[in-house]
Amino acid sequence: MQIAVLDWVIIGLYLVGMIMLSVYLSRGQKNQKDYYLGGNSFGAFPTAMSIMASQCSTNSILGAPAFVAFAVGGGMVWLQYELAVPVAMVFLMIFVLPVFKKRGVISIYQYLGDRFGTSTRIALSVLFQLLRAFATGVIIYGVSHVISFCTGINFFWSVIVLGIITIVYDTIGGMKAVILSDVIQMIILYTSILFVIFISVDLLGGFSSMVEKIAPERLQAVDFSNFGVNGNDFAFWPMFFGGIFLYIAYYGFDQTQVQRQLSTKDTAATLNSLFLNGMLRFPLVLTYLFLGICLGAYTVIDPGFYTSLPENENGGKIIDLALPVFVQSQFAPGFVGLFFVGLFSAAMSSLDSTINSLSATTMQDIIKDGLKLDITEKGELWISKGLTVFWGTTCMIFAFYVGGISDSIIVSINKISSLANGPILGVFLLGLFTTRTNNLGALTGLILGFLFNLMLWVYFANISWLWWNLTGFLVTFLTGVSMSLMVIPASKTNTAALTYNQEQFSEYSFNSNWHKKYILLLLYAAVILGALIVFFQ
Repeated sequence: MQIAVLDWVIIGLYLVGMIMLSVYLSRGQKNQKDYYLGGNSFGAFPTAMSIMASQCSTNSILGAPAFVAFAVGGGMVWLQYELAVPVAMVFLMIFVLPVFKKRGVISIYQYLGDRFGTSTRIALSVLFQLLRAFATGVIIYGVSHVISFCTGINFFWSVIVLGIITIVYDTIGGMKAVILSDVIQMIILYTSILFVIFISVDLLGGFSSMVEKIAPERLQAVDFSNFGVNGNDFAFWPMFFGGIFLYIAYYGFDQTQVQRQLSTKDTAATLNSLFLNGMLRFPLVLTYLFLGICLGAYTVIDPGFYTSLPENENGGKIIDLALPVFVQSQFAPGFVGLFFVGLFSAAMSSLDSTINSLSATTMQDIIKDGLKLDITEKGELWISKGLTVFWGTTCMIFAFYVGGISDSIIVSINKISSLANGPILGVFLLGLFTTRTNNLGALTGLILGFLFNLMLWVYFANISWLWWNLTGFLVTFLTGVSMSLMVIPASKTNTAALTYNQEQFSEYSFNSNWHKKYILLLLYAAVILGALIVFFQ
């Protein structure tokens, strides 16, 4: 398949525009805080948009519609996952982000160094760097296959072009370029999604006609029938409870997300960005899942559409290519280019934040804290930019080795993350909510939690991978507490300022004015659940 010259012009103008924006925003960069936190100049709305943009990545735009339309066990059940987001936001707004914001950290693993010691800080930071780089390779892999198939460009060069453009504007502009470009990319992306939906509904004869063509099981959004231990990954219980632990870990203890939350001008802006994300994420996800209904309905009137999808090395269809193939076959030149701009936006909004965060953790946790190097502010800035190039290149390399994890890119990315989310969450909560747990207890818990989840993946395939977020947390937390109490002497570190203290953070506790937002988020989750039961059962 090929795209028209007009489409290339539109794509080229967008990519050049991103680089020019980063050059403009790089003015005045003097130190690491400017580069990694944007000088703490952002309000709640752009921060929330940036967070949602990174979530709405290529694995979402490509994988979610394919999951709804074609994946085994797939459908609108993915919405069960989103019920956990408002609940997770409440926990993070009360207990986590006020602590990090007050300490003024760049790398959140600095907190672990203060609480447990350097070895725990470096271990968690290195684990984050390796897993996040590998997961980012999945994103590059997915979008590069789309570029290759739809344009005729070799897969290798598709990876190179996407990676280099992102590395260039990220290296030059830093966090300011990340957040402001994410806002632009979010607008472009959502507009593209709405446009594709509008054209699809019209093509299929209207909304009612389209829904009638979909298999009823694909429209079901809530499944209370099992607990995800019999080979059904997408039941309500693992998606909701596993999702709560996943989103607490992701939004609260993943550097790619927290670094943007820490770039705000004050704690109130940070918490408001989480509140906005908790309220706005569900409509966004519902919108791009609706694309899957469009694809499924179109397959009914044109069965050759599905058979036209390319095959992977195992002979199965590459379902993640369904949406771009549909757009390319049904849209006129120019509109195809706009869709690809939206696709590039989805990929780059995830890549830029990840690469910047990988650079930040390497600089703060390995070079400054681990190696204890004495570097000038200007030297730190240039090393930080060099590390951005290094990690961008590493993620590109991983893209050539991540195929075959799952038949759906959205499942692949979540399985990789779920291996470590629970154990990482366990270590941080040991620091925040216990006073006796020390370095060896935390590290032992981390290792056993990760190995336990790996054992579930290899030997207990019938247990939903969504439970790994909970099991990894429980093994890590319980191991850390028990070892510290029974085997290891209590930590001599003064933990009073390092653990959550309600009096210290009373401004954001349940008896403050913020409690109205917490209640609103929880009610919002309940209303969403009720609506799913009524309209998608």
